[in-house]
Amino acid sequence: QVRLVESGGGLVHPGGSLRLSCAASEFSLEYFAIGWFRQAPGKEREGVACITNNEGITIYADSVKGRATISRDNAKNTMYLEMNSLTPEDTGVYYCAADPLGYVCAVKYYGSWGQGTQVTVSS
Repeated sequence: QVRLVESGGGLVHPGGSLRLSCAASEFSLEYFAIGWFRQAPGKEREGVACITNNEGITIYADSVKGRATISRDNAKNTMYLEMNSLTPEDTGVYYCAADPLGYVCAVKYYGSWGQGTQVTVSS
């Protein structure tokens, strides 16, 4: 059974940075499209950053371009999201996801999800 477990969330001050990790088990992230998504209070879950499978193309939401980096360590079977210059608008539950296809960085294109980790940006 595919399993994804996020870690690294918490309280961050405005202007600060974060690094989220997502460890995978029972499958190899190397052969999957991977993505980070977030859901702010009262809003729909949205794509933050993704890497497609076959082409390895990296996609970032406009709201995080220049502030976010998605990566993976195949040896550790773990993916990461690093973000800086955080604002309260970055607050939400962050989810990692994987899919054999994942052509588009959108919720409906991803089939396997972690449980989510809360990120709160506040002074």
